[in-house]
Amino acid sequence: MAREAVDRGREAEALARAHLERGGYQVVAMRKRTPGGELDLVAWDGPTLVFVEVKARGNSDFGRAEEMVDQRKQRRLGQAAAAYLAELGPPAPPCRFDVVAVEMGSGPPKLRHLPDAFRLGE
Repeated sequence: MAREAVDRGREAEALARAHLERGGYQVVAMRKRTPGGELDLVAWDGPTLVFVEVKARGNSDFGRAEEMVDQRKQRRLGQAAAAYLAELGPPAPPCRFDVVAVEMGSGPPKLRHLPDAFRLGE
């Protein structure tokens, strides 16, 4: 991955984290590697554990950032979340998957937070 894309991704994750924390989320992990894959952010929203996928785009020429979280990516996030939950041990808390899309074109970044963006098996 090009250095510019890595830098943009890290900046987007930092922006997403700040946005979530302003909204009352308690972020407990960033770029968490599990045997099932990597989770961008893991946070508590009250009693709910939220797995947050952050997607950044420089422009929308090829679609919106959140459109990049396709079914294949959702399955991989599900595997990573299952591995994370296995590390926590039972009982599993209520969970959901959110997406934070960050458009980083000209001007200040624009964030779209999509709570409960997808459910596995749907």
